[in-house]
Amino acid sequence: MASPANLNLAQLVTESRNPATNHLDELPTLEMLQLINSEDAKVAEAVRLELPSIARAVDEISARFRQRGRLFYIGAGTSGRLGVLDASECPPTFSVSADLVQGLIAGGDRALRLSSEHSEDSPEDGARDLEQAGFAHGQRHDIVVGIAASGRTPYVLGALAWAKSQSCLTVGLSCVPNSALALAANIAITPVTGPEVITGSTRMKAGTATKLVLNMLSTGVMVRTGATYGNLMVNVRPTNAKLVDRAQRIIVEAAGCKPEQAANLLRESGNDVKTAIVMARLNLSRTDAESALYRANGSLTHVLNPERFPQQEP
Repeated sequence: MASPANLNLAQLVTESRNPATNHLDELPTLEMLQLINSEDAKVAEAVRLELPSIARAVDEISARFRQRGRLFYIGAGTSGRLGVLDASECPPTFSVSADLVQGLIAGGDRALRLSSEHSEDSPEDGARDLEQAGFAHGQRHDIVVGIAASGRTPYVLGALAWAKSQSCLTVGLSCVPNSALALAANIAITPVTGPEVITGSTRMKAGTATKLVLNMLSTGVMVRTGATYGNLMVNVRPTNAKLVDRAQRIIVEAAGCKPEQAANLLRESGNDVKTAIVMARLNLSRTDAESALYRANGSLTHVLNPERFPQQEP
């Protein structure tokens, strides 16, 4: 049996030629763009079909977060860059530590700007990078999401194999059905986006599908672990003028107070939006508000609805 690295790539749906775009270069510009747009419209449906698997991954990752687990994305090329992008957005959006969600890319950070495709061919490098990032050191609740549009990238497969040897949860995100990655992972997420507009250019439909799935994974996990209140970004860090304004508007919405009161509450809470809301809604001191949130594992919804969510010690 051929190894994943030696498979005939022409057999992969992501590498096959799209008959709808055979004459792409002959079309007027508007028609060319309409054709690209019509292909892009297929991506959301491909992701929709994978919602049960995405939901399972969100629930499994959330459960491990509550046990101090961390989430690692790992990929090469476009897949790796998308993982790093999603990971890097979590701290400013949800006020989580930078090590809670981490993105690893074949070739290291230099590969974020410069092509490093040769780095993806080593499964040993994938395992090494994951281990050197601290994955599973001291506990078994970490999670790795391997990202590879083709589902056969050796670098990613090596990382997943090492994670499984540590008895950790593995998720495989690819765009090829029954791929080596899908078969290797505990949870397979496989939006099949079909042939690309430009043959083999998986930065296009496959990349869009990957971005949509990663948005769902990180956002879903953060919602499940108390980083939002309804659709409000209550874990936001007010670190610049725009975010201070957003934080104050969130307090106005959630606490039903006036803007000037929200500004005072934000200051008195130590710039913590959830604490400010609890102070206003329950008429508590900062210390008591912080204690209530601690007992509720940081869930503002649980603090403000004690009849529905009895608080338990963390």
